Amino acid sequence: MEPAMWESRRRFLTLFLISSVPIAAIQSSIRAQARPKQNPPRPGPQKEENGEEPKFDSKAMLEANQKNIKKSIERLYQLASELKAEVEKTDSVKVLSVAMLKKAEDIEKLAKEIRSRAVG
Repeated sequence: MEPAMWESRRRFLTLFLISSVPIAAIQSSIRAQARPKQNPPRPGPQKEENGEEPKFDSKAMLEANQKNIKKSIERLYQLASELKAEVEKTDSVKVLSVAMLKKAEDIEKLAKEIRSRAVG
C-alpha cells in the first residue's frame, strides 16, 4: 500500500475517534438527565390506630433468634455427623459421591446462615 493511503486512513480514524467521544459523552448525559432517580419507599414500622409507632420487644426477638440459632446448630451437628459417617464408609480417594458433595454444601450454607444470625 502507498504511504499516502495509510496517512489518509490514519487521519480518518483519528477524526472518527475525536468526533465520537464527545457524541458519546453527550448521549450519556442526556440519558442520565432523562432517567430521574427514584428511590423506592422504605417500609417502616406501621403506625397504630392511635398514631403511635408500635414498640418491638427486643428481648423476645433476641430469645427467638437464640432458639433459631440453637436449632440450626443442632441441624448442623446432625449433617456433619452424617457426612462423617458417609466419608468413613466410602473410599473417597476413588469415589466422590454426589450426595457427599450436596451434604457438604448444605453444611456450608447452614453455617453461613448461623453466622449471619449470630452477627445480627
